Amino acid sequence: MLSRVSQFVARKAIFQPVFRPVGVALFQFSTDVVPGYGKGKTSTGIVGLPYDPNAVSNVIVQYQALLDRMAASDLPETAQYRVDVEKIARYRIKIAMENPEDPDMVEDLCQCGQVEELVEQAKDEMEVLDMYLKERLWEQINDSDVDIEYNPDPSMDHEGMEGEEEESK
Repeated sequence: MLSRVSQFVARKAIFQPVFRPVGVALFQFSTDVVPGYGKGKTSTGIVGLPYDPNAVSNVIVQYQALLDRMAASDLPETAQYRVDVEKIARYRIKIAMENPEDPDMVEDLCQCGQVEELVEQAKDEMEVLDMYLKERLWEQINDSDVDIEYNPDPSMDHEGMEGEEEESK
């Protein structure tokens, strides 16, 4: 089974020689539509998730809406949730804008499923963001000092050694 990148390279490697009068062969990539891939895709293969011919542009729209919603909220810029979501959203927008006509490349670079799934992930994240803002969850994190007991030597840990204590009595 070939990886998605290998399949992409194999599809692009189908070339047709173009001969020039000087005897030098140049190669031209085939622009044939391959069923099931890229522009030939007609289904996601996932029940309940229809194929979307505009999925790459929808990725940009949905993630930009997510960024706009966070910018308009009172969620602090230093909140770890906001930092992480912004990084993911900006990366996916960048990839989609760099490859607007190549959904396969967007999928390969994002490594999180098909472009239609990326759109659904953005919609789901919008719901999570709304809940996060409504409940003001960033305020519930208590940064108080916590004593952490760390013992790298398990032989010094006396938990589970009840039998040894009884034998020594």
